[in-house]
Amino acid sequence: MLQVRIHGPGDVRVDDVAPPDPGPHDVVVRVAACGICGSDLSYIAMGGLAGPGDTPMCLGHEIAGIVDWVGREVTTACVGDRVVVHPGGDEIGRIGNGGPQGGLTPLLLVTDVDRGRLHRVPDDLPLDVAALAEPLAVGMHAVDQAEVRPGEGVCVFGCGPIGLAAVATLVDRGHERIVAVDLSPARLDLARALGVQAAIDPTATDLWRRLAELHGTAPFMLGPTPATAAFIEASGGDSVIGDIIDNAAAGARLSIVALHFGPIPTSYLMVLMKELTIRGSLEYPPRFDDAIDLLVRRDLSGLLTHRFPLEQFDQALGILRGSKDCGKVLVTLGDAGS
Repeated sequence: MLQVRIHGPGDVRVDDVAPPDPGPHDVVVRVAACGICGSDLSYIAMGGLAGPGDTPMCLGHEIAGIVDWVGREVTTACVGDRVVVHPGGDEIGRIGNGGPQGGLTPLLLVTDVDRGRLHRVPDDLPLDVAALAEPLAVGMHAVDQAEVRPGEGVCVFGCGPIGLAAVATLVDRGHERIVAVDLSPARLDLARALGVQAAIDPTATDLWRRLAELHGTAPFMLGPTPATAAFIEASGGDSVIGDIIDNAAAGARLSIVALHFGPIPTSYLMVLMKELTIRGSLEYPPRFDDAIDLLVRRDLSGLLTHRFPLEQFDQALGILRGSKDCGKVLVTLGDAGS
């Protein structure tokens, strides 16, 4: 069967591998859809999770499918279950993020199933949409880290899938003063469709003046600032963090969910003077099913802008690498829309 694997820096292939050999505590999931994302691009560039390893690294961690086989000791899954696969963590091992398995394959071996690996999907939620659960959970956790309170203004930098997931979470929670920032007209349109207060291209509009108009101003010893209370950095732009620190209101909160591999110049004097709160955001909220519940409540299928079969993984990767106008890029296997 086919499996997408990284063999070295910049060397990713669709390999022919042996089918799964499951044990009594395992299941096999027939994958219907698996998203690809910026983390995958980083793994490919580095040749693995943090560089090349002894064996090829399997890709794919945004996974939805149907349980195809169940080990005799498994108590929490049945053949035919429609599921999202939790890609795991350090305690139970990872899928597609440095572990021995990856979701860009027709048949995925899922071990230690009874430790919360599988999350059931309602029958009326298409599996391609269900594959959004993992990136949605990432954006949801970024919102949690920003501690956005009712009535506050919030600004989301970056309207790729994670930024849009954060926007969707904020809208779903009833926040109305949401500003989305991106350079792509197509991505800004996706944010508008979700229900933001404003969607801004900072190369065409003075962002900080516009935030002051939308959210009001707050006093500061060096002059008034926009009163925006919380910021979510999902863009990965090198200048964004410094811009936020320089222009944020006293007491503002910043949640960083984008990958920044290089050093970022930071005015710690401004952090001190403004008593800013800066938090990283990695992975998911405590209850992963919160993301699935949101997908049931709200139609986020519009975020799925590109679909490719596994055999066209190179084309899918090309869109992800080359287009700043895409939403979620999805690899489909079988009948993902069912």
